Amino acid sequence: MDRLTSLTVFGQVVECGGFSAAGRRLNMSTTMVANHIQSLEERLGVRLLNRTTRKVSLTETGKFYYNRSSQILADLEDADQFASSLTSTPRGKLKIYTATAIAPFLVPLVSEFIEQYPSISLQLDIGERMIDMIEEGYDLVIRSTPRDSRLIARKLTPWRHFLVSSPGYRQSHPPILRPADLADHNCLQYSNYAYGATWRFETMTGEQDEVKIDGNFVSNSAQTLRQLAIEGRGIFLAPSFLVFDDLKEGRLVTNMPDYRGIEFSIDVLFPDRNHLPTKVRLFIDLLVERFAEHRKWMI
Repeated sequence: MDRLTSLTVFGQVVECGGFSAAGRRLNMSTTMVANHIQSLEERLGVRLLNRTTRKVSLTETGKFYYNRSSQILADLEDADQFASSLTSTPRGKLKIYTATAIAPFLVPLVSEFIEQYPSISLQLDIGERMIDMIEEGYDLVIRSTPRDSRLIARKLTPWRHFLVSSPGYRQSHPPILRPADLADHNCLQYSNYAYGATWRFETMTGEQDEVKIDGNFVSNSAQTLRQLAIEGRGIFLAPSFLVFDDLKEGRLVTNMPDYRGIEFSIDVLFPDRNHLPTKVRLFIDLLVERFAEHRKWMI
C-alpha cells in the first residue's frame, strides 16, 4: 500500500477516534482503513493502536509515530501549497459553521471573499448546535460561546451582555438596580448561555455578582428572545452585537446601570495544526480585519 496514504489514514484514525469515523472523513471503507493501519504496523513491526470494541487509543510508540508523521504530512502539505501558489490562485472548498446571531455579520465578508477568490467554493452552515468540527469536516467555526479545548482559537472581537427590555416594560415594572432585583421580573432565558440559569454581572470596578433567574420562556434562539424583549415580554440578557442597533434606535433600553455583563469574545476556531491551508488562512485574515470594526459592541 502507498505509504503516504497509510500515514494519512493513521492520522485520521487518531484524530477522529476510530476506524469508522476516519473512513467517513476519507470517504473510504472501514475495511480499507483497517488494511492501511495493518500495513503500517507490519512494516514497522510494532503496534501503533490499542483496539477495543468501543474505541482505539495510541500505544506509547504510536504517540511518538503520530507526532512525527503528522509533522511530515503537514510539511508536505505546506510544500505543495507553496509550490502551487507560485503558479495558481487559492482553490478548493472551505467549510464553515457559525451561530445564527453572528451570521448577518459574515454575509458581506463572505461576498467579499468569494469575489476576491473565485476558485474557492464556500459552504456556510448556520445553527445553534454544538458540532464536532473535526468529525464533521469543518475548516472553521465562528462562535461566541466557550471553545472546545482541542481547538485553536483566535479572538475576533470582545463583547458583553446587556440587560435589556422594551421602554414600556421598564416603565411599568419595578426598577432593576442590582442583580437580586431580577427575582421580581420575568427573565427570558437563552438556553446556551455559558452559566445556565445563573446570570453573572460585574460592577464598573470589576466586582462580580450573580443571581439565579426564572421566567416563562427559554430558547436556544437569541433572535426569538430579542423579539420577545422588544414586544415587552420580559428582561433579556442579550449579546451586545445582537441588540446594538436596537439600543441605538430605541426599540430596547438597558437596565441596572451600575452593572454590566461578563466579557466574552467572538472567536474563530480551527484544528490544532502547524500549517493552515492557504484558503483557511486567507479567510481568517479577512475575519480579523473586518471584525476589528466591531469594537463598538463594547460600549
